[in-house]
Amino acid sequence: MNIIEKSDEEILAMARPLWLDLVKHSNEGRYGDFAKNFSSDLARALDQVAAGHQFAHSELARNLSEQVDALGIIRRGEHVTVLYRQRSTKKPGEWLGRLVLGYEDGKLRIFGASIF
Repeated sequence: MNIIEKSDEEILAMARPLWLDLVKHSNEGRYGDFAKNFSSDLARALDQVAAGHQFAHSELARNLSEQVDALGIIRRGEHVTVLYRQRSTKKPGEWLGRLVLGYEDGKLRIFGASIF
């Protein structure tokens, strides 16, 4: 199964709960729960100490709003990138959220996630 063959509506329906789960666990500073849907390569590549430091010291990472807007989808290879307009509950302005999804061993997994 290749995720790029799904419709925009199907992709957004799969992506939104994963993004909101990342937002929730980022706000709580719970790295283990934050990374639970990561692909095995992404989970191995992330430094848990650095991620924990970011959770502890980043005002943005600990104050993400659940008010997000999907901006679009990019399909490439065996992955899709869903772009979000992300807001903070404490900092004014908007950020660009990026969620890269695909399948690993038949399960939907996160292959990348970031906020710019």
